[in-house]
Amino acid sequence: MSSTVGDSAQATGMGDRLGLKPGMVVQELGWDEDTDDELRVAIEDAIDADMVDGDHGDVVDAVVLWWRKDDGDLVDALVDSLTDLVGGGAIWLLTPKVGRPNAVDAADVAEAAPIAGLSTTTTIAVSKDWSATKLVAPKSR
Repeated sequence: MSSTVGDSAQATGMGDRLGLKPGMVVQELGWDEDTDDELRVAIEDAIDADMVDGDHGDVVDAVVLWWRKDDGDLVDALVDSLTDLVGGGAIWLLTPKVGRPNAVDAADVAEAAPIAGLSTTTTIAVSKDWSATKLVAPKSR
């Protein structure tokens, strides 16, 4: 099996692994030319719709935040990600894997999340170059 087929097969089920279901509204923030298109397609396939952007102006069920080391203040970005997020929704923080250009230190995520009022629940590899960390607000929010 070629790596392309393997990567594609991995991406196909990724929306399910992220807990995304048809009918959910997912907001995508931080898109750039380095984002993983196969992963984006898998997410849109899982929700059976296009992701919305930061100008959506209504509540969303989940946020996909692409984040790189040089993107600025992670705490600010996480707080901004909460703006449209429905209570109980999750932020999936997508960061380049260790060893990739612009990789984000896991300690930076661990430090930023609680300051933004979020808890880190899980981190998974979502593609060849990207990892995803699930961040949720405490239930009392």
